[in-house]
Order: sequence, then structure tokens, then C-alpha cells
Amino acid sequence: MNYQKDRDFLTDHVRQQTDFSRTDQSLGLPMPPVQKAPKEGQKPISLPDWHGVEKDLPLSALIAARKSVRKYRNTALLLEELSYLLWATQGVRQTTGAGTVLRNAPSAGNRQSLETYLAVFRVQGLEPGVYRYLPIEHALVFEHTVENMESALNHACLEQPFAGQAAVTFLWTTLPYRTEWRYADASYKVIAVDAGHVCQNLYLAATAIDCGTCAIGAYNQTAANAFLQVDPDEEFVVYIAPVGKKIHV
Repeated sequence: MNYQKDRDFLTDHVRQQTDFSRTDQSLGLPMPPVQKAPKEGQKPISLPDWHGVEKDLPLSALIAARKSVRKYRNTALLLEELSYLLWATQGVRQTTGAGTVLRNAPSAGNRQSLETYLAVFRVQGLEPGVYRYLPIEHALVFEHTVENMESALNHACLEQPFAGQAAVTFLWTTLPYRTEWRYADASYKVIAVDAGHVCQNLYLAATAIDCGTCAIGAYNQTAANAFLQVDPDEEFVVYIAPVGKKIHV
């Protein structure tokens, strides 16, 4: 079989083929926001201070201990622990100007195309359901409930049962236009790379609080989008990662 066309996605030939003088940024169109605003009636749920939840381990130990974990204890996460995981993956460290921020994971051109959704099963202080993270406010908004949420999430993840057995499952979407505004056709590889940066931070942060995670890149796109109730023409799931307390044997 000829895989060359698909392999080209991993190259950067598109950068030489893109007329950056014709991007929406170059044409003076307004910059898209780096965070979806809460919907009318959604009240932000402030997240608590997370300092003190980490194990006192050097980075080298966290890297050495990092591994994919697919079995979890039936134990709830503290809200402080979830606060820490969200800060580590998409937390804002600095507001740099009108509508721009620096976060704890790198993003191509600082375009920040990702949104973080959570399927909450067992987190102290939160009712089960789907939530979305507001990085600028370091807060959550409740999105909706899902009937038979564990089964629905497992179905969206191609019947990988650990997806619905975690305390909380992270689902990252992309709003591609945030990156297309600057990079046009050169956007898509870097959006995927950005998702990898974020998930690696989740692996390390989860390890620091005696949790495990396992990145899921194989899922039913239509079912995953429907699980979050997003408009797939504008926003869609790109990566999923359940998190739960490790089982020690």
C-alpha cells in the first residue's frame, strides 16, 4: 500500500505551500478568543487552591514513574487534586495582552485551540456529569448530564472500559479556527502536537498525586462529539484521557 499521502501530514511541506499574507490575521480579521465563554445561565464553579496535594518528588522521579494506567481504585478525587490536574494541563500563568495568555503547556503561535471537558464520575464536591474548564478564571462550568454516562463514554471510546471506570475523564476538543486564523492550512499538524503537550503534562501531574492515566487516541468521532454536545463543524474531540487513583499491589 502507498502510505505517502498520509505520511505527508507528519511533514511540514505545507508551510512552504501556504500564503501567510492571506491568512485571516494578515487580512486584519479579529483574533478569535482563546477560551469559550460560559453560556447564558452557566455559573462558574471556582476551583480551590491545589498547593500541597503533590508528592514531594523530583521531576526525574515523575518521568521514571510515568506509565499508562488502565485500572483504578473506586476512590473519589479531591476537588483540590482535580484543580491541580487542570492547572498543570491548561492553567494560565500569565495574561499577556488583550485576549492572549500564557499557559502551562506550549501551543503553536500561542493560539490555544484546545478546550478541556471533563466527564466527572467521582470527584468530591461535584455532581456527576460533563463539565468544561475555564482556564482564565481557573473555574468549571457544568455542561450537562449524560444518561448512563459510563456506558456512553465507553461506547465513544470504542468499548475501552477503563474510559468510564475512572474518577474523571479528560476530553480535549479543538476549535481549529483559533489556529487557522494565523496559520491557515499549516494549522493541523501543530494542533495535534499541542494536544500531545497537554496530555504529557497530565501524565506527570497525575503521577505526582498517586493517580494514573492512559491516553486514548482511538475513539468513535461522532459518538465522542455527541457525548460533549459540540458542533462538529466548529469544534470536535481530538484526545481523551481517564484519570483515577492507582491500584497498589
